[in-house]
Amino acid sequence: MTAGADVVARLTGRAVTGERPLSGGLAEVTLDDGRVVIVKRADDPGAARAEAAGLRWLAGTGTVRVPDVHGHYGNWLVVDRVMEGRPSREAAVRFGRDLAALHAAGAPAFGAPPPGGPADAYIGLAPMRNEPGIDWPGWYAEHRVLPYLRRAAGQGTLRSGEAAVVERLCEQLPQLAGPAEPPARLHGDLWSGNVLWGADGHVRLIDPAAHGGHRETDLAMLRLFGCPHLEQVLDGYQEQAPLAGGWADRVGVHQLFPLLVHAVLFGRSYAEQALAVAREALAR
Repeated sequence: MTAGADVVARLTGRAVTGERPLSGGLAEVTLDDGRVVIVKRADDPGAARAEAAGLRWLAGTGTVRVPDVHGHYGNWLVVDRVMEGRPSREAAVRFGRDLAALHAAGAPAFGAPPPGGPADAYIGLAPMRNEPGIDWPGWYAEHRVLPYLRRAAGQGTLRSGEAAVVERLCEQLPQLAGPAEPPARLHGDLWSGNVLWGADGHVRLIDPAAHGGHRETDLAMLRLFGCPHLEQVLDGYQEQAPLAGGWADRVGVHQLFPLLVHAVLFGRSYAEQALAVAREALAR
């Protein structure tokens, strides 16, 4: 039995009858009662702990659906498998309503980690510090945008002088951020790959970087890399919790953090996108 299968047996209390690798750190494991679970290996034990805490925090609202968490042990996380189907307009509207209800469940502060989750968490493969704050523009600049701006500049992904564009945007965030909003309970890494369209007609969310943040951030992330039936998702969201006026003009501001993360991880093309959205926001 592999190390992952051993962890599955430990956390589920069931014997393992089969294992199928899905990718480098991901496998599908069959239990002796016929159920199938997913075992995921993180590079850091803190990442497995953060993901488990995040999934439970989202699930605790009774709003969006997530896979049931069997637990984490060391670098390993075990969750139920999601049986996937095809995206539909009806599921998209339902997902939008559920996402609005998730955000409305709130958080103690901007940057607040889930209960039991570490302050030093992750967004995908990248470190993400959950440091609480009370003012969204200042918190977003200090704890999301500027740390990755410095890393991108330090490794040469952003060229000399380009960082000043993003720094100028950070200075103007109080004027660009729109009306003040209370901290929302965010998924935190809501790109389309983390949105699974279940065979039962309900969306499941996976791989959260959950924290307290601005609700427009999750919606901007959905748009960044494309999401099936996004307009229907937004219709359902607005029906449940209308967005503040001008929200569409602020999408680029909220995309700046994930774009800088991708610039650090994957290179220059994402740095150019980050600069483009910063310049567009400053020109408004």
